[in-house]
Amino acid sequence: MANNADETVRHTRPEDENLGIGANLAYGLQHVLTMYGGIVAVPLILGQAAGLSSSDVGLLITASLFAGGLATILQTIGLPFFGSRLPLVQGVSFSGVATMIAISGSGGIESVLGAVMAASLIGLLITPVFSRITRFFPPLVTGIVITTIGLTLMPVAARWAMGGNSAAPDFGSPANIQLAATTLVIVLLLSKLGSASISRLSILIALFIGTVIAYFAGMTDFTKVAEGPLFSLPTVFHFGYPTFEIAAVVSMFIVIMVTLVETSADILAVGEIIETKVDSRRLGDGLRADMLSSLIAPVFGSFTQSAFAQNVGLVAVTGVKSRYVVATGGMFLVALGLLPVMGRVVAAVPSAVLGGAGIVLFGTVAASGIRTLSKVDYNNNMNLVIVATSIGFGMIPIASPGFYEHFPAWVATIFHSGISSAALMAISLNLIFNHLTVGNSDQQSVFVAGTERTLRYQDIARLHDGDYFLNGKLYDAKGIEVPVIASEAH
Repeated sequence: MANNADETVRHTRPEDENLGIGANLAYGLQHVLTMYGGIVAVPLILGQAAGLSSSDVGLLITASLFAGGLATILQTIGLPFFGSRLPLVQGVSFSGVATMIAISGSGGIESVLGAVMAASLIGLLITPVFSRITRFFPPLVTGIVITTIGLTLMPVAARWAMGGNSAAPDFGSPANIQLAATTLVIVLLLSKLGSASISRLSILIALFIGTVIAYFAGMTDFTKVAEGPLFSLPTVFHFGYPTFEIAAVVSMFIVIMVTLVETSADILAVGEIIETKVDSRRLGDGLRADMLSSLIAPVFGSFTQSAFAQNVGLVAVTGVKSRYVVATGGMFLVALGLLPVMGRVVAAVPSAVLGGAGIVLFGTVAASGIRTLSKVDYNNNMNLVIVATSIGFGMIPIASPGFYEHFPAWVATIFHSGISSAALMAISLNLIFNHLTVGNSDQQSVFVAGTERTLRYQDIARLHDGDYFLNGKLYDAKGIEVPVIASEAH
């Protein structure tokens, strides 16, 4: 019996560790604070664009919190055939904002909800295809995607540090940036402490201290916390029954395809970070949970659900791999959806405070990707070119957000995300150069040759049998030093 118990412990997956109620609550809240700004941004932007009243916009936000919580619990705890059982926080996907705004302009919010439901159903049906592509995601591809996730999130951290709202008069003010810098310094100091528990909670503690500092500096306002109801059940089809328009569904399906690519990348990325196995079945279960959540979310007034990349960064920076921690965060989200007052409290955390913490979080994601890329073999292959091209391609929409504005809408939908751009390019180039070997040259690319130590044939031909190097000098077989002269300048 003892041997069986030892075998059970030895084969326990890192994500299955249960840290206890106290740790789950603390670390779970940390996850919620990290992603709160992102999950409320989509309903806020879409509600305003659709011309909804402030109360209806508030309902969109609480519905998104509620749906995100349910999706997170499904993804982490799982049901048969649904849920990757990995520490992934789910929430409203930002990739469909532009498409949903366009749909709402012609068909209203009902058309948006219908398009999300129909496209998610199609996505659910095609997940078996996506679940069989894990062999096309070696460390080369996952490293590129993880690095790109971190780099593409850095502008988010910068906007948060500047105040979050570009229309605000204090956006980019020294006060906001100083507050972000103070929060960053607090994170670093807490991370340096010898206590593992404090170090793991450094983000949460820094957010709390930063908010307190902001309160006494008059940079945050808690007066709105008491406004509105304390408890509210989500209303089913509050905005009316969904309508289904073919053009809207087709447009939304493109978004769903992008979401599937991004979620696949996030699932594989978090698997790499916590060092657990992600096979095709597990990937498929995760994608099905994504699509089922997206299919159900419109019932409550929310939209497409996907994994949040910033929380992948939180897993990397804290080292807390437990899925039960993230499931607790999902319970917090459900509570926020039922208790609007809690949402108002979390909303009072200044964006600048989030920005200071975000620099560490998102930078850690990029660093994790670089660590993965260090495992890749770059000798006598095109892997360096694949890394360079894919990351460069992923940076285009980040460096120049308007790059695709004159392209067809479907092109902009797919490639406006740096993550999906880099993922698609990395997958394609890996297939072309490492799987479809027909047509590959046996001669190295000039880019590859330039990165490796090479010798010219004529130099080797001048060596004699028995020649050897010792302490940087060349000797012949008799031990006589052979003079080495510098080549003439050209």
